Order: sequence, then structure tokens, then C-alpha cells
Amino acid sequence: MTPPPAGSEAEPRFATDVVTFYHPAFWGLDTPDSVRESAVTNPGRFWGRILDSLAEAGVSGIELTFAPGDIGSALRAFGSAPGFRRALEARGLGVVSAFVAGNDAPDWLRGDNLPAIVADAERRAAFLAEVGADLLIAGLPMRTTFGTRPPFFVDGAYMSRMADIAHAVGDAVAGHGVRLAFHTESNSTLWYERDIDLFMALTDPRYVWLCPDSCHIALGGGDPVAVARRHAQRIALAHWKDAVRPIDVELTIDDTVFAQQQPYMTELGTGIVDWRGWADAMSRTPGAGTVLIELDEAPDPVAALRAGVAVARRARA
Repeated sequence: MTPPPAGSEAEPRFATDVVTFYHPAFWGLDTPDSVRESAVTNPGRFWGRILDSLAEAGVSGIELTFAPGDIGSALRAFGSAPGFRRALEARGLGVVSAFVAGNDAPDWLRGDNLPAIVADAERRAAFLAEVGADLLIAGLPMRTTFGTRPPFFVDGAYMSRMADIAHAVGDAVAGHGVRLAFHTESNSTLWYERDIDLFMALTDPRYVWLCPDSCHIALGGGDPVAVARRHAQRIALAHWKDAVRPIDVELTIDDTVFAQQQPYMTELGTGIVDWRGWADAMSRTPGAGTVLIELDEAPDPVAALRAGVAVARRARA
């Protein structure tokens, strides 16, 4: 897919992350575990309802993520990448991107597993190419809880190692016609404005792109609009998400950290993100043609997506 020219004012393609559909209430269930179990038992039903809801909400793009809305689940539901693509196209939908997430993704911190990291990325890129998408989204490893001994410093040496891995992966997926972009996740080593600037400075723009998340940058005390403007030429996609306020405590960084972050997040238009400034900055990027609205586990995804699209449209007006 060829990105539209920077500054394009045409109506964008609206998209969302599969996580939007993970709330138990949407499925008539009681717990997140029951949602995962239901999706594993009947992946066809899981995906069928998600795709129908996307079409109902007027959102035409989807980003795959961690289970149960991952590549493996889509393959189990539809038998193959072409089968998944046909099911999407029958509803006027398409895959925008896929996130490198889940326990099956090789750990970037090990240092001795670069072949496994590259092979995993190529597998995902091959799937994306078959479904007609061209963006693989990755994140950098998480920080450790502040005060942990020995301390884990996100310094120049660390970022240089991450840049080396990113270059190898970016080069490998480019062979499939796929670009590699990095997401700015809270409490990760690509969170603060300084992290983003350092990583972007150390990586080659031909092989490494950026996927800024307005919420997560704000949660780190940063200015999402300033980040977007500084790195506009390298933004292949962005996550449009709102924040209540910066995270003002030191969270425990373990398997519960994502749940700990939730109280700081809110629906588009109800938080602190400058949506007009963000929309203006996004209009000047190679990723201008897609607006990906991220709504973690919405009880009523169709209504939430419609509301998010309305906020984005007003911001762009």
C-alpha cells in the first residue's frame, strides 16, 4: 500500500486494535480469561463477531495484536492468510498492521537470539503481505521497577543494541514489502520523549519507522504533538488514544503493569491530548491515510468506535 502524500486532506481510513473487543461484557461473559477461552474454543465465532462489529461501526481497518486477536488465531479461524483476507474483504475490511506481541515473541534482551527474532518477524511479515498489509509494529523491552537491584539503565549502549536488532529486523521484513515501526508503550524503554529521540537518532529511517501512541507519550509526561512534529517524516502509523493525566507514581513493572496503567487512560476527547494539534501533525506524515483509534476493552465497541471516529473527524476539520 502506498502512503498518501503528506498533508493529504482526504478522508482517512479508520481502524482499531483487536484489543477494543476484549471486554467480557461485549461477549456476555464475566472475566478476561473466559473471553480468551471462548476465542480458543471457537475462533470462527470470535472473529466473525469482531468483523461484523467493525463493519457496523464504519471502521474498515484492523490491527492484530496479542492473543486471542493474534495471527495464530486468525489462521485457526479461517485456515489461511488468503482465507482471512477473503472474509475481511467480503465486509469491506482489511488488515492495517500486526503487533509483535505475546509469549511466543523472542525476547530482545537476551542478546544471543537474533536469528530467532528475525525469523519470527519474517513469519509475521509473510502473513501481512498475504493479507495485503505492509506494517509490522514492535515495541522495545519494558523497563524494570524503579529501585530494582541491579539497576537497569536505558542508556546509549542499550539503545545501540536495540538499534542493531531493529536494523536487522527492518531489513528482513522489507524483503516482504513490509515496514517495521516502533510503538511508544508506557513503562517500556521507548516511552519518554528522550527515549524516542535517542532511538530515532540511532536508527536508519529507511529501515525503522515510528508508531507513536498519543496516550502513552502523555502518560510519560511528554507532549505527543511535539513528538509527532519532530518525527513526522518517520511516522508510518499512529495510535490515537487519550490520557487522563501523566502516571504520577512508580508502577511495579510485572505482568500486572498493563492493568495498572488502565486508570490513566480514557476515551478520545475526554482527556488531556490536544486532538487538533495531533490531527494537524498526523496530516503531515506518511501515515496520514489511516487513523487508528485505540480503545482498550470497550464494553460497547461499536458505540465507542463511532464516538472515537467523531472526535477524530472534528479534530481534522
